[in-house]
Amino acid sequence: MSARKRLSVLPALAAVLAAGIVPATAAADTAPKAPKTAVLDGTRLQQTKIRLDRGDPQLRRALRDLTTRADRWLDKGPWTVVDKPKPAPGGDVHDYLSQAPYWWPTKPPTADNPWGCPYVQRDGERNPEVDSGTDRQDVEKVFDSTYDLTLAWYYTGRQRYAEKAGRILRTWFLDPATRMNPNLNHAQFIPCKYDGRAIGIIDFSQSYTAVVDALAILRTGAPGWTKADRTRMDRWNADFLDWLKNSDFGKQEAAATNNHGTFYDMQLAALAHATGDRELARRTVREAGSRRIDPQIAADGSQPQELTRTRSWHYSTFDLVAYTRLAAIGRNLGVNLWAHQGPDGQSLFKAVRYLLPAATGAGAWPHPELEFHRYAATDVVHAAADAGDVRARQAVPLLEAPPGGDLWALRPAAEQLDSIAG
Repeated sequence: MSARKRLSVLPALAAVLAAGIVPATAAADTAPKAPKTAVLDGTRLQQTKIRLDRGDPQLRRALRDLTTRADRWLDKGPWTVVDKPKPAPGGDVHDYLSQAPYWWPTKPPTADNPWGCPYVQRDGERNPEVDSGTDRQDVEKVFDSTYDLTLAWYYTGRQRYAEKAGRILRTWFLDPATRMNPNLNHAQFIPCKYDGRAIGIIDFSQSYTAVVDALAILRTGAPGWTKADRTRMDRWNADFLDWLKNSDFGKQEAAATNNHGTFYDMQLAALAHATGDRELARRTVREAGSRRIDPQIAADGSQPQELTRTRSWHYSTFDLVAYTRLAAIGRNLGVNLWAHQGPDGQSLFKAVRYLLPAATGAGAWPHPELEFHRYAATDVVHAAADAGDVRARQAVPLLEAPPGGDLWALRPAAEQLDSIAG
């Protein structure tokens, strides 16, 4: 190239570098690292990144949806547990606090009864006051933003995404003035009744594994995410895992026989994988066949305990999010949970097939559901298709894309797409 031509490309190159974008040709010269993720398949992410760098048009469309989501987080947060109006019942502002979503006051609040106690349960009907005055919505923003931003950084190389994800993580988990204590002693409390409940663990178990994977992706070389950050986050996760295993609340949630138990196992296995206890992770997945699938999934693939809910479609897909993510953890550990068949033929494939008529629009969902969203099943059908189920593969073209687009190609692990967390 002549000197004149070299000079002519310098302004364009400077603009690209200033935007924090890695040019596709440069990215292709240096193969991206495969992150050691717990749920996502790190090698598959690596291969997807290479395809993107080579200009795969289908992936580019999905990437636009992902970066649109990530861009929305850039001017939001960070969030912290210490800025809620009232501390948790124990008085420590660093303790996480959330309120039971389906419990409602029965009396108008007064000076002598500021909460309007006693509270009564109305299953499936979310009390709007749970979204103010506690940490519930903020922690969901931490989980979602960290995942979106980290994936966007991995696929684009844009520095601002990684830096924002790191700032959010440090504020919520690490900085002494703003960090969360690694426990859920006051999750889903009920005013005037319980200071916290074991079932509140699901506040984290339903989404925190996305953060575990985000941390693994950031370790591949994210700008601004330092060795000290990695060390302190490893310690937080180890302390949280210890609380999950040994606290009374953790033991109660482990004994749950519905979606709470499935999500507990999924979170336990992911944290064990991330903190180096691969044997605990492997054992948790392996035992889920007889411990979870056999008693919780019927011979026809239905999930009887989830069908009793007023949101039976939501909870049927919700439980399968945990199962399919648990199976994904098993894949990374050499355990094939998809291959498990119970004594009456129970299996994850059958559970997904039970959803297919409603998921594809071929039939109505024949159970109670206060707010049906067909797209809620999209990710779990994708998961079954990827695991080799022919009927699920045939259903994929008929699925309804969730709001914001179908991101399966970029993050092939199920999410609860019709979240009712607020």
